[in-house]
Amino acid sequence: MFWAFRVQDEIRKRFAATIEQGTSLVIRDEKTMSGRVHVGSLRGVVIHGLVSEILSESDVANRFLFEINDFDPMDGLPVYVDQEFYKPYMGRLLCDVPAPAGSGASNYAEHWADDFMQVVSHTGFTPDYYRSSTLYRDGKYNDAIKQALDQAGTIRRIYKEVSGSDKGSDWFPIQVVCESCQKVGTTRATAWDGKKVTYRCEKAMVKWAEGCGHEGSVDPFDGRAKLPWKVEWAAKFKVKGVHIEGAGKDHATKGGARDVARHIVQEVFDYPEPYDIPYNFFVVGGKKMSSSKGKGSSAREVGDLLPTHILRLLMMKEPKREIDFEPHGDTIPILYDTHDKIASQYFVQEKNDWTSVFPFVYAKADRPPRSKFLPRFSQIAYLGQMPHISLDNAVKEMKGSQLTEEERTEMNKRSTYAHTWLKGYSPEKYRLEIQTSVPQSVKEFTDKQRDALRDILSYMKANPGVKGAELHTFIHEVKKKTTLSPDQLFSALYISFLGKESGPQAGWFLSALPRDFVLERLTEVTS
Repeated sequence: MFWAFRVQDEIRKRFAATIEQGTSLVIRDEKTMSGRVHVGSLRGVVIHGLVSEILSESDVANRFLFEINDFDPMDGLPVYVDQEFYKPYMGRLLCDVPAPAGSGASNYAEHWADDFMQVVSHTGFTPDYYRSSTLYRDGKYNDAIKQALDQAGTIRRIYKEVSGSDKGSDWFPIQVVCESCQKVGTTRATAWDGKKVTYRCEKAMVKWAEGCGHEGSVDPFDGRAKLPWKVEWAAKFKVKGVHIEGAGKDHATKGGARDVARHIVQEVFDYPEPYDIPYNFFVVGGKKMSSSKGKGSSAREVGDLLPTHILRLLMMKEPKREIDFEPHGDTIPILYDTHDKIASQYFVQEKNDWTSVFPFVYAKADRPPRSKFLPRFSQIAYLGQMPHISLDNAVKEMKGSQLTEEERTEMNKRSTYAHTWLKGYSPEKYRLEIQTSVPQSVKEFTDKQRDALRDILSYMKANPGVKGAELHTFIHEVKKKTTLSPDQLFSALYISFLGKESGPQAGWFLSALPRDFVLERLTEVTS
């Protein structure tokens, strides 16, 4: 059973009474907007969004909430922002830090949130967004803050027992916004009298920000203070009435942040832990990405590189499996081929895990997908590099009949994305540069290779209107007759025209080139 259907069954069992009452299940995800969001953060969006869509398709009422976390301190500077400009803001709340110059956004967090939400829209999922700063300043966390401070001893014990972190008897689960310098990352609470928190803004409490030394006592409610993130995570479950919320592998380990939050929400806030969907990392070239360090592909870059259905397919793999995405390799052509294989099975009503979920590869507005001819992405990429070729005619020949408007739209979309991929990401083997003169390396061809090329030349001369598929079949017959290995025959063809040993499907490639040019080049190579 596909993982999302298995999860749906488990959710229906766990929340049977809630569903029976007609109460909407609340699904939640979030992202701290501290910089450019990397593509790995889209995995949580897709996992939670897919569960929401599948529940909706089964008439289970639900809401998919997404928090723009803008109420954390700025504790690191991404390499791509003005370091000197932002240094004075280190330790302040992200929502109180100005946006980069020329952004137009209301603050630093909103600048990155705007970009991320556009990419989420591209995935076809439509969560309900809210800001953590709004919750705090509207007093939604007030009860949770008081409960946490009143039960500080319980929270200290949980930290110690669950994660091994000894906070000390003088630690309080609150971070006050300094009344003098407005920093939250440099303050330490020293007392709680049931109404106010006494605190000190320390100059050297953290390495990434400097406090002002102010001491004071403040009412910690209505956004004047925030909870530490593990306590805050537990509070969010209750404040937003969350039923379902997954977590990344780094948080889901025993003794990790999720484990701490689970104990706090149950013991301190008296609320059941939401249904968990642990998921593995999304890595690029085997390396975990970092938004703040500028490492890895950003969500925007990948959103520009992949259409909605291919991006969703990439993210829909089993959550516990790591996804290693390498846009500079064969990943993208393989992704398209995988989609096309599943599509062909779905359209002939073959039953398997992937065909059962295939409609959800598409955004809700595009479901159910209709049967259509799908030209291979790699062939479209090759065709796009041959300006003398009519894309419409070439794809029509591949199909063997006229293209429908829907098929022509798909063809043009693949052509657009292929151009982007070729321009910045594709391996060298996918890039075509037709050689204007005979490459010197043809001198190294064996007699068998030259004989094989002569056979192909003779066949093309005798069959002026030969199609790509027919020519490809003949080339394979030549290979069998001459006992050449595939590498020996095809590399000879590619070297002759491209100056390198690999290229697109040979028969189709030769038939797509100007006929006179092909005949002349084969004559030169074999003479």
